[in-house]
Amino acid sequence: MARTSDPRPASATSSPLDRYGPAGWIFPLLLLAVVAAYLPCLRGGFIWDDDAHVTRTDLRSLAGLGRIWWEIGATQQYYPLLHSAFWLEHRLWGDAPLGYHLVNLLLHGTAACLFGRVLERLAVPGAWLAAFVFALHPVAVESVAWISEQKNTLSAVFYLAAALAYLDFDRERRPARYAAAAAWFACALLTKTVTATLPAALLVLFWWQRGRLDWRRDLLPLLPWFLAGAASGLLTARIERELIGAQGADFSLDGLQRGLLAGRVVWFYLGKLVWPADLMFIYPRWTIDPTAPASWLFPLAALALVGALFARRRRSRAPLAAALLFLGTLFPVLGFVDVFPFLFSYVADHFQYLACLPVLALVCAALWSAAGRLAPAGLRLAGSAALLAGLGALSWSQCGMYGDVTTLYQTTLARNPDCWLAAHNLAVIYANSGRVPEAVPLLERVLQLHPGYALAENSLGDDLVRLGRPQDAVPHLERAVKLEPRYAQAHNNLGIALRESGRAAESLAAFAAALRQQPDFPEAEHNLGEVLLRLDRAAEAVTHFARAVQLRPDFAAAELDWGVALTLTTGLPAARPHFARALALDPRNPELPGTYARALLQAGRLDEAAVQLEAVVRLLPDNAEAHLDLAQVLRKLGRLDEAAAQIQAAARLNPALDGRRP
Repeated sequence: MARTSDPRPASATSSPLDRYGPAGWIFPLLLLAVVAAYLPCLRGGFIWDDDAHVTRTDLRSLAGLGRIWWEIGATQQYYPLLHSAFWLEHRLWGDAPLGYHLVNLLLHGTAACLFGRVLERLAVPGAWLAAFVFALHPVAVESVAWISEQKNTLSAVFYLAAALAYLDFDRERRPARYAAAAAWFACALLTKTVTATLPAALLVLFWWQRGRLDWRRDLLPLLPWFLAGAASGLLTARIERELIGAQGADFSLDGLQRGLLAGRVVWFYLGKLVWPADLMFIYPRWTIDPTAPASWLFPLAALALVGALFARRRRSRAPLAAALLFLGTLFPVLGFVDVFPFLFSYVADHFQYLACLPVLALVCAALWSAAGRLAPAGLRLAGSAALLAGLGALSWSQCGMYGDVTTLYQTTLARNPDCWLAAHNLAVIYANSGRVPEAVPLLERVLQLHPGYALAENSLGDDLVRLGRPQDAVPHLERAVKLEPRYAQAHNNLGIALRESGRAAESLAAFAAALRQQPDFPEAEHNLGEVLLRLDRAAEAVTHFARAVQLRPDFAAAELDWGVALTLTTGLPAARPHFARALALDPRNPELPGTYARALLQAGRLDEAAVQLEAVVRLLPDNAEAHLDLAQVLRKLGRLDEAAAQIQAAARLNPALDGRRP
């Protein structure tokens, strides 16, 4: 920011870059620089909570778009304009991540361009240098490479467009300018609530420009903005607390601890701006201990710095204005208001996406002004180019960790070995990809680092069941439901572990508990019905299989067991449609025709059973037992040559079965 009470004409403060302005080559050059620095992230996929932002199946219709706007809880956070953008993008390119990454790059480049325009309008020296530094600084990588953080890039575009329009209104006092600025600000609030800090930021800018604030000119027009921002902030805080889960023992800091935390957060972000080393997706979570003398150094140093800047405001208001803008924009994440990520870390790079702008503006203005006095224009441009090339290279390197979700968590653990969240999420990825033995030690480590984490207890119990150790799984799943009594998935997994441990009768209570917590839980309905079948209570099971299929029409296993239950109660004719639909839903699953064949055999329908067993053999050509089962039925049908061929095939696959003649 310029060191002046009355802004000088742009020609007096602009750099050689500034003179070209947006009408020349500077905008396309800036966008090209963004694409070059962030090129690796275009190959990236979806990570962490991207599935909560890329539009879910139930929201992809026009009715779903209405729910995005009118139903709080339909999306992870009530940011309807953001989720409308995701809705539109899904219409354009579906689940392909490339399109979302391209939009994020374009939005970040546009935000950088608007930042340059705002600084140019304010007659700040080195305006376009600051814009390029923001575009290429590696602390922005998290916001640009992570699809979910389109909330940052899109809201920044609206925020800066609103600021630019309001600066025009402040100069011209035309109602149309005010209306345009208010519309951009409303768009920003509907995209991300941190933009509620804009009216306060504008007041700081006017104080910096004029040395005073006038109630009628400066404050009164922004009152509606303050009210809208306050309402938006209160709503978001409530959603964070009640819907997302930012409450409980992990968030129980007292007022003193929050003050100490805020001081440390401020210096952390400043440090990463000045020296962007050791950036990571999840930083270590600090322990805030008021009895440790070092804890007091951060807030005291911050207060001393603000005091020193206040004392020298008569010489220059710019440093104090930049500090106030930085602190004010960071306020929502300083620790005074709980947000869900505080569960695992008090800081994140994307938290300072907007807050870094005034600091970058101040530093770049100082550097450009000093270079203008000490170095010729050519050397000044060369130095700027070297700085930007270095930042771009760091951003290029930082993009690599966002290539895929496995790489992201592996890199996070390499840089922050005690990050229990990354360890848990990596274990889930391993388990879902069939690497269950690798997942178990990770989950055991998670429970060492973060005892009482119900999700990890549930994941470990589920993995132990998959490894054939249901008895070992039961204690972990019992702890999970004790820690989180409303955790429906853990109740369901406990039921599975009890069932597989031979405690079928006990599992009924667990499945019933899962359904009490989540009535629309098709897997729990199916599991409850399956246990009832085992306990010879087929008539009761029918109801649960029917409900499972109602909740999930493509549930092949539930259709199959529905057919089995009907075979045992009503008879084969009523069961046939369900067997047929199960086979149509999952034609590659050999269990389905095998089960259907057993039902047909019980009904004496040998010809039809043979057809289903032939399907099993086609799906499992290397399974000797499948060949023998078919041979038994073929022999009963008098098709002896075919039966002999199946016996020979079984003997070739497993010579030990040669003596087992049907």
